[in-house]
Amino acid sequence: MLTFSKPDVENFFQTFGIQTFTVSPDESQIVFSTNLNGKYNLWAMDLPNVFPYPLSFHNQSCEALAYDKNGKFIIAVMDKDGDENGQIYALPPQGGVLKPIRIQEGARHMNPMISEDGSKLYYTSTKEDATFLKSYIYSLASGEEEVLIHGEDAATFLLAKSPEEKSFAYIKTYANTYALAYVKFEGEDILLTPNTNPQHTVSDAVFVSETEIYLITNYQEDYSYLAKFDLDKKEFLKITQLENEDFIDLKFDKSTNSLYIVSQNGVKDNLFNYQLSNETIEKIDAPISVIEQLSVSKSGNLYLLGRSATRPFNLYQRKNGEWTSLTNYGVPGVREEDLVEPEVVSYPSFDGLTIEALFFKAKQENSNGHVILWPHGGPQHAERAFFRSLFQFLVHRGYSIFAPNFRGSTGYGLAFTKMVEGDWGHGPRLDNIHGLEWLIEQGYADRDKVLLMGGSYGGYMALLLHGRHPEYFKAVVDIFGVSNLFSFIKSVPEHWKPIMKQWVGDPAEDKERLEKDSPINYLDTMTKPMLVIQGAKDPRVVKAESDQIVQALKDEEREVDYLVLDDEGHGFSKKENEIKVYRKVLEFFDQHI
Repeated sequence: MLTFSKPDVENFFQTFGIQTFTVSPDESQIVFSTNLNGKYNLWAMDLPNVFPYPLSFHNQSCEALAYDKNGKFIIAVMDKDGDENGQIYALPPQGGVLKPIRIQEGARHMNPMISEDGSKLYYTSTKEDATFLKSYIYSLASGEEEVLIHGEDAATFLLAKSPEEKSFAYIKTYANTYALAYVKFEGEDILLTPNTNPQHTVSDAVFVSETEIYLITNYQEDYSYLAKFDLDKKEFLKITQLENEDFIDLKFDKSTNSLYIVSQNGVKDNLFNYQLSNETIEKIDAPISVIEQLSVSKSGNLYLLGRSATRPFNLYQRKNGEWTSLTNYGVPGVREEDLVEPEVVSYPSFDGLTIEALFFKAKQENSNGHVILWPHGGPQHAERAFFRSLFQFLVHRGYSIFAPNFRGSTGYGLAFTKMVEGDWGHGPRLDNIHGLEWLIEQGYADRDKVLLMGGSYGGYMALLLHGRHPEYFKAVVDIFGVSNLFSFIKSVPEHWKPIMKQWVGDPAEDKERLEKDSPINYLDTMTKPMLVIQGAKDPRVVKAESDQIVQALKDEEREVDYLVLDDEGHGFSKKENEIKVYRKVLEFFDQHI
């Protein structure tokens, strides 16, 4: 009788991802960016067949895709080695060599939209104003281009166009929690919410006619809701809201005169349909727990990209009320039921604030007794109940993982999200520490068996927790984390800089607090073994952030291992690099438990 070896971490390394997708107007083809060949390229499936075939061989990440409404071509925005400077290309439905459309070295192009007749391209770019941005109309036939919208006091992004392309909605971003929406209508720029204050956001908007626009906003509320604006009457109307759920995404289905709405409810998403005719809202069961992208076809079929805690990125179609999985990505050699679902827990922090967290508990037969604290990135994001191969292979190897949604996380209301602004290093830090104490008190963790790992803001928090609370941790992993708030504020992308004062602080006005919250100032207490990982082309947290902390620790003769990926940015776009990093993390933790 045949026997097989049990799956090892190598299986988890081979899990594939999907970045974005688009569907042809007749729904005969779905195009998506995936790393099936080890690097991200465009692949397609001819529906209803679900066997993928390659379209491009560019070997780079794709941040956006758009299909021409007449089905003649596809627009793709791709960067180079994670530098996030997206360039715009076109290719025919059958694939082949990418045709450059809007290319400028060092500039970032984003939010592409194709006109209904396929003759024009709308997009936003940093190319002529790196701070406040411009949005353009580009003729694909003549090559002529004109500025449609120019931000003057905030980074300004094109959001939506009206059916006849006479009006355009755009967002002015003053902070992550202060983003105003306007419509350029008949030569006038109209604010879509009643006032600019109190601070609030508009996260999405869709035209249902030339004069009616629906939007998601939290104007005068803690949680985002559905609202309507009548451009003729200049009238704002609140439509519907759900308790303790943030509406985050919106799509119009002309075939049924309805809206599809995605909401964030803590660590999971929900999907709803809102009928415009009778003003009723209905929850729709979704096949996954976190919805990354949603699309509605002309015929009313739904397509979505999503993932769950035990299921990686996959594409789904909803037709005649039934969901079909179009892809079947999983962990090779591992059954989904053998992966670990996180327990959703909550605990009181130092000031009584309730913090929700995910706890991935290693199965008893595999457990080595150690818990990894994972402060998430952002910081104005959240750890969700979605698949991370990093988590699942570490849990499979015996490590449990604790991931708190500390103050500043999204999905818990505007006031909660704002708590991190101007306080990167006090409240969130103590939320993590009180989470560890709660974990120990509940018997989930032993005080002498705690490890620490985080990426981006989570890497910053890992460094700061190491410096301020070294007694909790045996070893620390920092993945492209901020080490010095002063240098970070200066080095971020230009269109981030207008929001930095509210988000992080002012180097002059907040000098004392920024010094106190900068990890680089706690070298004396950073005594535990460290692994630092950095992408050389990272535009968000530049390599100098990791360079300076690593050099400073080496000068102190501390144990620090430094891995730099020359062809990566703020993440991992190439499977070989992802595997290299994950192996390194595992070896590092195994060495120090």
